Amino acid sequence: MSGRKKVPQFLKAGDEVAIISPSWAIDESKIGYAVRLLESWGLKVRLGKNVLRRYGPFAGSDRERLDDLQAVTDDRNIRAVLCSRGGYGMLRIINKLNFNSLRRNPKWFVGFSDITVLNLWLSEIIGMVSIHAAMPLHYSDVKSSEETLRSLHAALFGEKMDVTWKGSFIRPAKVRGELTGGNLSLVYSLIGTKAEPGTKGKILFIEDVGEKFYHIDRMMVSLRLAGKLEKLSGLLAGGFTEMEDTKIPWGESLEDTFAQITNEYSFPVFCDFPAGHQHDNRALYIGKMAEVSIAGNEATLKYL
Repeated sequence: MSGRKKVPQFLKAGDEVAIISPSWAIDESKIGYAVRLLESWGLKVRLGKNVLRRYGPFAGSDRERLDDLQAVTDDRNIRAVLCSRGGYGMLRIINKLNFNSLRRNPKWFVGFSDITVLNLWLSEIIGMVSIHAAMPLHYSDVKSSEETLRSLHAALFGEKMDVTWKGSFIRPAKVRGELTGGNLSLVYSLIGTKAEPGTKGKILFIEDVGEKFYHIDRMMVSLRLAGKLEKLSGLLAGGFTEMEDTKIPWGESLEDTFAQITNEYSFPVFCDFPAGHQHDNRALYIGKMAEVSIAGNEATLKYL
């Protein structure tokens, strides 16, 4: 979907938010901590009927998870929906969700990892901005950076969200464009669907966890073959954690892989952005215009 995306109203004290589990199951203790945290921000918290349900690895059957997601999507009193965790499952239900109410009453949806499917569906089909950020599963993690939750609060309440970081950069240059993307495996899984991300003139953010090095290469090559890299404004690479090698070592860094796959293009590649499956997981607006600028070995992302 072209044009500026709809930005939901930012939250204020007293607003009601919901926690649901549209993917894998989550422990009650994690939900309890999340409720207390959100209430400390002045928010009222409602839990989905099936938020603690279990059906194999899932938080309930497809029908139960869809029912919770549909209920909070339609409820005008809910101003933000926080997905409790990722894992797998959103892809199984996303095409059955009725989004009509969001066209009249946009609201925030928050999550990353498997929730990339929802973020891109909202961006590409509904034309609405969402938030790629830490989920209740991670709120109680003592190893998380202070900025992880601080940036989530900033994203929800409309506070300044500039991020400056040090990293390795390929063809560094100042770029502007709408921010899209998320977990690379899920971006890859959406190619050929209605929510396949349009990338022309955009900044594509990617991150992943627990993948083999050649898997990253394969997915990136697939994006190139699908034309998703051809007219990018820039590539923003976040955390690639718990990477695995093969019996015959891959033999090169991810930065080398990104450089080789993008060597026929002129857009810059910014690595080491602090977001993804890592302790420093900054919130990002998926679907919002952003700018990345360079100063020495530092880069800064800000929203326009």
